[in-house]
Amino acid sequence: MKILVVTEQRQGKWNNASFETLAAAQQIAKDGSSAVSGLVIGEGVSALADELASKNVSEVLRVEHDLLEAYTPDGYSIALKQVIESAKPDLVLFPHTYQVRDFAPKLAAMMGKGMIGDSIGYRNEGGRLVFVRQMFQGKTAADVTFAGSAPWFASFQSGAFRADLLAAHPLGKAPVNAVTVTLSAAEIRTKPLELFKEAKSAVDLTQAPLIVAIGRGIKAPENIPQAEALAKALGAEIAASRPICDEGWLPMERQIGSSGQTVAPKLYLALGISGAIQHVVGMKGARTVVAINKDSNAPIFEIADYGVVGDIFEIMPALTEALEKAK
Repeated sequence: MKILVVTEQRQGKWNNASFETLAAAQQIAKDGSSAVSGLVIGEGVSALADELASKNVSEVLRVEHDLLEAYTPDGYSIALKQVIESAKPDLVLFPHTYQVRDFAPKLAAMMGKGMIGDSIGYRNEGGRLVFVRQMFQGKTAADVTFAGSAPWFASFQSGAFRADLLAAHPLGKAPVNAVTVTLSAAEIRTKPLELFKEAKSAVDLTQAPLIVAIGRGIKAPENIPQAEALAKALGAEIAASRPICDEGWLPMERQIGSSGQTVAPKLYLALGISGAIQHVVGMKGARTVVAINKDSNAPIFEIADYGVVGDIFEIMPALTEALEKAK
């Protein structure tokens, strides 16, 4: 099987979910003796292609065109269709990002194929790939397979695989091959404007290595500065469960869960969060989960690596003070 991983970069910077998807592809390849190729698309992406070539891939496809400098669904779909028809991969994998959600279903439809999006895992059953998707806000999971012929399209949820387990190339570097695509301005029906992520208030928690999250246990908005002080001492981003954001105590962009962001930090410190399934589906990919809650029966303790049954208003200042002293 030939696997092609379409990575994501924006303005010369990687979306880390790309490497999580590449790690998934390497695992699939290991299970089924497949070959994995990486793809970088844009304009002026030679340095990124060289960086990707240091990973354990058979080759890197560099797709460049001046009309691909700014992302458009038309531009990416038309260009990638040409590359896929030329490279003939069996499986095309994407990180399940906002950008991929915008163009990948269009690309699959252009090629007359289906797409399995937002997968949290896979398994190999007798040579057939079965993808696992969460249903009903994480309350259950569904097994999904492809009914048609290759190429097949699928994306993996952020945090489903660990980017730090990504293997390096055994010989140091894979070959980088430039792929020429034909694209005209008339084919692109949209005009890219400012990136919404550039707003000063916007935050992409999916890229944060450390997160301090607060829940109902914080009790009142005037108590949030204690959690923010702890986050600052830890060098972490502050986040919250849905009730906090619904109350307007923190902006909606700080919400984690099924109706917020899905994160996979190295450390997730949950303060006064009960652990409802709608929240857990957004942070279960964290490497280490530390939960502090006065309710010993809180569901969050079922997934926590470390749990403390206690009062967050006693522990937050003590932790902050200890971290400051350690500096």
